[in-house]
Amino acid sequence: MLYIIRHGETANNKKNLLQGRSDLSLNENGVKQAEEAGRRFAAHGVRFDRIYSSPLKRAIETAKAIAPDAEIVIDDRLIEMDYGPYEGMDLTNPAPEIIEFFSDFANNPAPEGMEQLGDVTSRLGEFLDEILEEASASDILISTHAIAMKGALEYLTPESQGSYWSKYIGNCAVYAADTENGTFGIPYDVTETE
Repeated sequence: MLYIIRHGETANNKKNLLQGRSDLSLNENGVKQAEEAGRRFAAHGVRFDRIYSSPLKRAIETAKAIAPDAEIVIDDRLIEMDYGPYEGMDLTNPAPEIIEFFSDFANNPAPEGMEQLGDVTSRLGEFLDEILEEASASDILISTHAIAMKGALEYLTPESQGSYWSKYIGNCAVYAADTENGTFGIPYDVTETE
């Protein structure tokens, strides 16, 4: 079984800033969110021997809070989208090109200097294909970020036609996907049930 989690809250999340690849730690609430996610997994008998994580601190700290004894494997493909010159932008007053991009992620290209969503999906898809066999044999957790997680969900659900890009995914939200017949099943939100 594959589980994908977005990291816990950081100071920039709380300030509503476009965080991207800024390497911030979890804030106090973010640590609590990650610890609670770990308790939910444990309550449902889900145990991780290995967690794959983005190289950013907030994802690694989330993984450690969930399963302190698990091996954490860092993979650069799990990093958040590169927002380029828009990194740190106040989302309560975004630039016009960001408003346009956010209004229809599936059809509007990212502004110049930002990573394109198709590239996010491709790198996450490459990673998922590599761990399919392992996820078929054990429970695997990926600790990542909102847009990277959406890229993974888009890859796992091509028929979604971009619907995950505009879906809100909160801090420590969890999606799961069964592995059947050598493929991933359709991912589903287990945030409240795991």
